[in-house]
Amino acid sequence: QVQLVESGGGLVQPGGSLRLSCVASFTLENYAIGWFRLAPGKEREGVSCISSNDGSTYYPDSVKGRFTISRDNAKNTVYLQMNSLKPEDTAVYYCARTGYYCSAYAYNYHYWGQGTQVTVSS
Repeated sequence: QVQLVESGGGLVQPGGSLRLSCVASFTLENYAIGWFRLAPGKEREGVSCISSNDGSTYYPDSVKGRFTISRDNAKNTVYLQMNSLKPEDTAVYYCARTGYYCSAYAYNYHYWGQGTQVTVSS
């Protein structure tokens, strides 16, 4: 059974940091993993992806320089380090599995975790 379980969300002040974890029930090294977020009243947004082959990473301009994705294949875990958080980063964050390479399109990700809430507020 394919499962992805996120953790690490919470309440943080603007300018603070959080590290999200995504633990996979399958052999992680064979798949690209993306992080997405969904905020009330907004469309789902991809915030990062790490490919399976060479570990290439991708970020949209909205988080570039602040978020860092990484993977530990031995632990079947992908991390999302989020620094310099802003109130507009508030959302439910999901990790999801696609094929070998990253995709910018959510419909290419066929397995999703349950999400973890991130709230940035003073």
